[in-house]
Amino acid sequence: MSFRTEYMQDLMSRVEKNHPAQPEFHQAVKEVLLCMEPVAEKNPQYVQAGIFERIVEPERAIVFRVSWVDDNGNVQVNRGFRIQFNSAIGPYKGGLRFHPSVNLGVIKFLGFEQIFKNSLTGLPMGGGKGGSDFDPKGKSDGEVMRFCQSFMTELAKHIGPNTDVPAGDIGVGAREIGYMYGQYKRLQNEFTGVLTGKGLNYGGSLVRTQATGYGCCYFTQEMLATRGDSFKDKEVVISGSGNVAIYAAEKSYELGAKVVAMSDSNGYIYDPNGIDLDAVKQLKEVERKRIKEYLTDHPQATYEEGCHNIWNVKCQIALPCATQNELNKEAAETLVKNGVIAVAEGANMPSTPEAVDIFLENKVLFGPGKAANAGGVATSGLEMSQNSLRYSWSFEEVDEKLKLIMKNIHSSAREAATTYGDADNYVLGANIAGFLKVADAMYMQGIAY
Repeated sequence: MSFRTEYMQDLMSRVEKNHPAQPEFHQAVKEVLLCMEPVAEKNPQYVQAGIFERIVEPERAIVFRVSWVDDNGNVQVNRGFRIQFNSAIGPYKGGLRFHPSVNLGVIKFLGFEQIFKNSLTGLPMGGGKGGSDFDPKGKSDGEVMRFCQSFMTELAKHIGPNTDVPAGDIGVGAREIGYMYGQYKRLQNEFTGVLTGKGLNYGGSLVRTQATGYGCCYFTQEMLATRGDSFKDKEVVISGSGNVAIYAAEKSYELGAKVVAMSDSNGYIYDPNGIDLDAVKQLKEVERKRIKEYLTDHPQATYEEGCHNIWNVKCQIALPCATQNELNKEAAETLVKNGVIAVAEGANMPSTPEAVDIFLENKVLFGPGKAANAGGVATSGLEMSQNSLRYSWSFEEVDEKLKLIMKNIHSSAREAATTYGDADNYVLGANIAGFLKVADAMYMQGIAY
């Protein structure tokens, strides 16, 4: 065993000891550290300066109580979180997730991933993440508003346009961002770009809604181009039916593909004629119904309970856009058997480590989330720029900037992967390219940092 291998294994053991019972965080850290042995070998100054030890520890972890009153006059209590993980290259930046599954370990995993994702965009943004175990589903607008106001009353003490700029994530859309922004403005008596994902009439950016899904397809297109291929005439399977999935489907169609399956948390639909995206948008964005209702007006389609079974559908391109660890080893083996040529993660860490290994072993083009789904935070960064300028760009201008950012992310990841010995390994490339920029900034800012 080499010194570098022993060093990384020892560091991983310390992470597991210092952050017990946080499997998602452990999984994210392990993936990065496995890629770092050649980096440590080539850059001994990082070891000497404790860069690796420092980058796996958040600069600040904020946990707080959120008390609010429901429509029946009953007091409810939830937990709020904000992990300010790393500010070496810019203010903390990362979304807020409202979902019953949220806990400290999930937020740490998301915040850690955000460090490298934000670094890859080339924009000056550090890594952070936050949220609550509050579930907005089934709540009235009044209940959501009162929760958001209570949540922001505490969070406002810790954020600011040059300190920490949260955004939306699962369970946090335009409604929730609006309520939180209104409360921040009341508390601080200032109109600033402290949140992204805002409404267009009060500082939001065009393309933000579409950005993660579009960006995922732009990254996939760049991967395919390295083999002289494209989306044209391919069949695509996309898990999920939220913003990311819907706009990944929209861009897939624009690039010449046919989307044959989409899902929600209950099950998935398969339409051999191609998913009618307008119908899915109506169901999910307007009526907020289950995807099963798609069959009412589309008798040729089929529905199957169990969203994880969507990977049994034959396709050439798979875009997991739902949630973490949704695509396991068995699903990966099935996709490979059925002829998949490219997989890109629209969600955060939706593929298990075993699934990723299957894709890499079988030479499937695999875009990890920290690269493939960076379009959302990239456009959030562009929203921050527009807020600072007191100006807004057109849809076409923002989309062109997003496309260029995703192209540059692909180039950076591929270049780093090539330098460290495996051009097609975007996991290796994205982790190393994202790490080096942050590590250099940390090193130059001194150990006291």
